Amino acid sequence: MPTADPALETLFLPLSEGRLGWPGEGGADHSSGVLFLRAREGAALHAHPRPGLVAEQSFRPDAEALQRAGIELAEGTDPARRYPLVLVLPPRQRDESRALFARAVAATAAGGRVLACAANNEGARSAEDDLRRLAGPLATISKNKCRAFWTAPLEGPADAALAAQWAALDAVRPIAEGRFLSRPGVFAWDRIDPASALLAQHLPADLAGHAADLGAGFGYLSAELLTRCPHIHALDLFEAERRALDLARRNLAGFEQRAEAGPRIGYHWHDVTTGLPQAYDVIVSNPPFHTQSRADRPDIGRRFIAVAAEALKPGGRLWLVANRHLPYEAVLTDSFGSVREVAQRDGFKIIEAVKALPAKPQRAPKPFDRTLSRNAHR
Repeated sequence: MPTADPALETLFLPLSEGRLGWPGEGGADHSSGVLFLRAREGAALHAHPRPGLVAEQSFRPDAEALQRAGIELAEGTDPARRYPLVLVLPPRQRDESRALFARAVAATAAGGRVLACAANNEGARSAEDDLRRLAGPLATISKNKCRAFWTAPLEGPADAALAAQWAALDAVRPIAEGRFLSRPGVFAWDRIDPASALLAQHLPADLAGHAADLGAGFGYLSAELLTRCPHIHALDLFEAERRALDLARRNLAGFEQRAEAGPRIGYHWHDVTTGLPQAYDVIVSNPPFHTQSRADRPDIGRRFIAVAAEALKPGGRLWLVANRHLPYEAVLTDSFGSVREVAQRDGFKIIEAVKALPAKPQRAPKPFDRTLSRNAHR
């Protein structure tokens, strides 16, 4: 059963209450379909038939949930295609949200509408104001501590210059003095995350073998690992947000272009909490501890640690950074043979955990030789 999702439920209220019609209802042609940007699975998607629905989602857990529910997923929508209805669950990051609204308006057919919703504590007012600036007057309803808002029938953006400006807000750009490429919406998109930087400073040069980076983001920690640890011969990046993983592929291209001695690098659009496909000598991670809506979820970090323990070879090493207050000690102690805190600074802690080696089988005692025993006492 899908978990409660107030924003998704509220998004569909104008349709379920008859304030808006779903393209294709009443036998009408729905071949042009409905585009749902940043779609999520939930009961509201199935309360009524949704013919022609095409969903777009770059966050792996949400994408997999949509696929399991039988929703068609678009890898990347055709920029020339236009839809009579575009649904949007805008992200919290303002530039990414504005760029998504610009995309939604551009993808709307003549006479079509954009319908969006956000939770009040995740910037609903700001998102509503942004769509109004871009597309003109809106209708609005509030329920479930969320706001749903939709445009009048559109004939393009109300402000074409603003639409072009906002469409460019999500562009890939250099950060960290040009060392990395990033874009709004990915974790710590416009800077080097201080927790990851602290972990990188403490990575020992003797880390060796096949490594994995869990929750790799745009690739900073992976790049530092390959730079500081020359005995890493292969590295797999696991990242749930495809937009970040695409950046990591570009940011690490220089390592792959080295001579024959260069490391083998794999890029995996993957939900780490489901486990890893193979064993590793080294794992590094700055695990997430909140959802995309910023709600605290330390259980996600604990699951990352448990998965790392499962995937490491005996004697394998996990190097982890976490906020100092997060309760990870119990799972670390339960999952690893040895755990030590390497450093603590600026509210973060660096931990090395080593997977226990298998216990050596005890040798059976030699049979007691009574003859030798008698001779020993002569």
